[in-house]
Formats: sequence, C-alpha cells, structure tokens
Amino acid sequence: MNCTRNHKLWISLMLVAVILVTAACSNTGEKTANTQEVQNENSEQSITVSWMRDLGPSNPHAYYPSQLFSQSMIYEPLVAYGKGGEIKPHLAKDWKISEDGKEYTFFLREDVTYSDGTPFNATSVKRNMDAILQNKTTHSWLGTAKLLERAEVVDEFTVKLVMSEPYYPVLQDLTTVRPFRFLADAGFPEDDNTLEHIAAPIGTGPWILQEYKQDEYSVFVKNPNYWGEQPALDKITVRIIPDAETRVMAFEKGELDLIFGEGSISLDSFTGLRDDGRYKTDLSGPVGTRNLIINTQNEKLADIRVRLALQHGFDKVALVKGITSDVEQVADQVITTDYPYVKRTYAPLSYDTAKAESYLEEAGWRLSAPGGVREKNGEQLSFELMYDTTDRIQKAMGEALQAEWSAIGVKVKLTGIELAEQTKRFRAGNYELNFWFNSGVPYDPHTLVNAVAEPTFGVAEAHTNIPDKDKLDKQIHQVLASVNEQERQELYDAILDTIHQQAVIVPLSYIRQYTVYNDRLDNVTFPDSRWDHPFNSIRLK
Repeated sequence: MNCTRNHKLWISLMLVAVILVTAACSNTGEKTANTQEVQNENSEQSITVSWMRDLGPSNPHAYYPSQLFSQSMIYEPLVAYGKGGEIKPHLAKDWKISEDGKEYTFFLREDVTYSDGTPFNATSVKRNMDAILQNKTTHSWLGTAKLLERAEVVDEFTVKLVMSEPYYPVLQDLTTVRPFRFLADAGFPEDDNTLEHIAAPIGTGPWILQEYKQDEYSVFVKNPNYWGEQPALDKITVRIIPDAETRVMAFEKGELDLIFGEGSISLDSFTGLRDDGRYKTDLSGPVGTRNLIINTQNEKLADIRVRLALQHGFDKVALVKGITSDVEQVADQVITTDYPYVKRTYAPLSYDTAKAESYLEEAGWRLSAPGGVREKNGEQLSFELMYDTTDRIQKAMGEALQAEWSAIGVKVKLTGIELAEQTKRFRAGNYELNFWFNSGVPYDPHTLVNAVAEPTFGVAEAHTNIPDKDKLDKQIHQVLASVNEQERQELYDAILDTIHQQAVIVPLSYIRQYTVYNDRLDNVTFPDSRWDHPFNSIRLK
C-alpha cells in the first residue's frame, strides 16, 4: 500500500518536473524567437525622408502629381546621363545610329526583369513607346517625342526607334525621368492609355512602392529581382510634410534622416543647419540657372541699350551673396561649360551705374530731376516684374532689383502671383520682366536653344524683336538636326554667342542642390542627372 502510494508520488513529481522543463524550454525558445525578431528589425537598413507634396500615382508616362524623384526610383531608361553629358548604357547595353540620323537601334540587356519577375524585352519597349505616342501632343515639349514616328521590334532583345527627321538629342532625351521609361505589362490599363492611369507601378528599377497613403507617406523597399547592383538600404519611408519649417523641426527632432531636393527648405534654414555643427551638409555643383527674362515684345525693352543698362544697373554679386548666403553661385552665362557643346566662357557684365545711365541717355531716356523716373516722349521708363509668391528668393531679388534700378531712373512694379498663373502668363508671352529657370541637366543645351526658337514656352516670345531672329531660328533648327559633330559645335558656338550678346536672358545665379543629414548616414551623393533620386549610394554606418 505504502509502496503503491510512494510510486504514485514519484510519478507525480516526475510529471511536474517534465512540465517545468518543457515550460522553461518553451519560454527560452520564445525569448530566442523574439530576440531574433528584434535583431532582424534592428538589422534592417531603413531611413526616413520627407517631401513637400504627395508623390502621386508613380506613373512613368505622366507628369504632375507624380514626382520625378520617386518615378526614377521605380523606372529606368534605355541609356543614362553621366558627368559632362556622357551617355552611358543602361537597359540598353549598346546602340547604333543610322547615317541619316533617323534610326536608333538599341541592343537590350538580356538579364533584366521587372520587379514582378516578368521579362523586359523589345516587345515591352515597343508597348511603352506606343503608349507614349498615343499622347504625342502632351509629350512634344521633348523633341524626341515630337519627331518619333514608331518603334519596331527587330528581335527579342533589339528594338529600333524611327524618327521623322534627324534629331541629334534623341539619346539625351531618352535619359530623362519621364516619359521614356518602362512599365511592366501588368501595370498597363486595358486601353494602354497610360497617360490617364496605370494599373500598378511596376518597373525594372531598384525600388518597389510597397505602401502608399495619399498626402501622408509612401514606403519603398528594395527590389529583390533587380538586375543591377543592389542598394545598401532596404527601405525608404517618405513622409509628406508640406511646410518647410515643419520639415526642419521634424529633422531636428530625429524623425527624419535626410532632407534633400531643390526648395525642400529655405536657404536660411539650410545655412542654419549647416552652421549648427550637429549635422552633415553638402552642396552640388550647378544644376541649372536662375535667370531674369526681358521681353522684347515691349517696345522699350526691344532696345538693346535698355537691356544692357538693366544688366549694368545692379550689383549681381551682392544680390546673390546677400539673398542666397553663397548657397547659390553668381552666374555669368546662361549655361556653363559643364554641359555638352558649351565650350566658350563669357566675361561678366560689370556693375557700373555710370555705364547704365550712359546707355539710357543714348537711348533717349532723360531724367527731369535727380531721383525721378526717366521719360521719353512723355512716357515713363517703367516695367512690371512678375514673381512667384511662394518663392522667397524671387521676391527678395525682385525687391533688390526694384531698389537698384530706381537709382538709375527705372521704375519697377512688382507683381506677386501664384506659380500656375505666372507660368500661364509667361508661356503666353504676357509679361515684361520675369524670373525663369532653364531645365539644366540632362536637358540642356538643346532644350534651351529649342525654347528660344519655338513659341509657347515664353522664351521665344522674349526674343521676338532681336536683330536677325530668323537667322537664329534657322541655326537652331540646323543644330538640332545636324549629324555632323563639327558642324554641330560651330552652330552651338554661334547660337550661344547670339543669346549672350542680345541680353534677353540675364543669368543671375547657378542653382545648386543641397542635402542635410544626420551622422547615421554615409556616402550621400548627388545624382548625375538633376531630377534623379539620391538613394542608391546611401548606406548606414
């Protein structure tokens, strides 16, 4: 009886021991799993950045509200833009151009797939080009879209683009972020009209849009099927913060790792963060030029002596330094020698009020009393200068110009309007003086000279009444169609000389991109193309 009782007690004790050991093992396993999960989360290479507006539907063939930098994360070009305008292979490993300059044959990489695993090939390129051609008018601001007749599949990995006439900047245009990038079949709508909408943002690029909440955030993750070198980062979260000062506060609180992009914060905020000492900052070289446009459709401004007087009549060095705190650089020519075919440099027009007054006197504009406004035939020498109300630099520069020109007897009325209205008036040629930015890399110089010749951009209208405008237009059409490198260079020399001498486009400062980031980040660099994204090179320390 006692033996039986003892035996039962022994068995019970053994069962308790087993339960305790099992529970302990289970807890240990649970702790190990949880620890591993935390370690995995901690090892994820992730950063948070911000942008000033919603990223839109990430449509490769459409414009606003889709944002250029996010489009460039998902979609890729046939060829890429390199330093100094070098065209490099990308989705196309090689290409050839016909002797007449009208056919471009691309030999595609054979190891590329879209992020959904489907193949990238000549058929896919043709489908995308056909979709672009459906909306040719929308895209015709680019010469390649305007002159592209058709795309032909030669074989599985060879595609030919046929132009209606020779147009040498085809390769340069193909490097742009939109519209010449490629969407997977699964991303196409039923009617293939991608300008209206797409089914899903599926590209060949290094990033996939994993999550999108309009006006709040977007999350991008690394594309596991990417054919090229994988980025070091695994995930990028883009928070939408419309207000620039709120963006700075979020960065200072540690909620953001990186601030990037033109206009993302004010230049005052940038210099403040730069001088703070806790953060890292970088400035790029010139990526575009901030200009003043003088419209010769106004009879007073058609006189080159008045245009030269305006240029000599303000202190550009002091203006740029005082307003941009040396973040931007003084510009002496519209396009620098960093661009293809720009070989010449031009002497700056000095700040010389005596010379400015001499030009105005020679043109017949007289002062009746010191400090007054010059007049001729009972009419005052006065102009309207438009500026974008949301651009504090334009407003500050406008006020400085108004004050300095007043000292030489020129009256300027400042008109601040919304960007959309400013653009509308500019394109219609309905202005006297206006701020304008050239497109920069990879678009220039061919986009700049095309704007001088082709109406509807506002720049051609400004040149309407310069001497030999017809000759200049002819040279521009010749250079864009030229298949001879030497002839092309000679034409560009002549065209850029004329543009500089006529003083319709007044270069003010060179725009530079800037970044501010915390010390977690390493290898933060600027893309070769102005509108591309900066994320592929970034890694965490």
